[in-house]
Amino acid sequence: MTASGALPPPLRDPAPLLDRTIEEWGGHEDLWLFGYGSLIWRPDFEFAERRPAQVQGWHRALKMWSRVNRGSPEVPGLVFGLLSGGSCRGVVFRIPAAAGLETLGRLWLREMPTGVYDPRWLRCATPGGPVRALAFTLSRKSPNFTGTLSDARYREIFATATGRYGSSLDYARQTFEELQRHGIHDAALARLMRLASTELDAR
Repeated sequence: MTASGALPPPLRDPAPLLDRTIEEWGGHEDLWLFGYGSLIWRPDFEFAERRPAQVQGWHRALKMWSRVNRGSPEVPGLVFGLLSGGSCRGVVFRIPAAAGLETLGRLWLREMPTGVYDPRWLRCATPGGPVRALAFTLSRKSPNFTGTLSDARYREIFATATGRYGSSLDYARQTFEELQRHGIHDAALARLMRLASTELDAR
């Protein structure tokens, strides 16, 4: 948030993206959502079913600037984005069709206040068979994509960045711990947690 408490200007209007997503879903079948970050440990919606899931062609990366939820315009933090390439293990949630519209509206307030993500329908492999689920992906052309960050920059962000939902470090740690609880190993995130531990030990 800005010093006045208002959200920073949106990168683009999120309303048309919500309208398009609702149209693509159709509203006649249950809604599936793919969680790869905080949705795994804080979904903030009721769901009828949750399954382990994997998507091909995308990977989880702590390479998205956060100037609201986990940082500020003055001290940007980091959140996960789903970047093209590789694969990603996470979970899918099944939302009953009758609750789909309300759930999407709440998700937009949480995930899309500045319109930064590109919502996409991805094929997710699950133990119960493939499902088509909505995921929040990030374009490398987005101004919120960090590009390559040095270890020193990650340490600095972990030490300083905090937003309306807490610090970047807490966000990364909670995600790491929840992934472990689900039996998901993320080597890149594990390395970042070691960096964070080194930073904390040095204080």
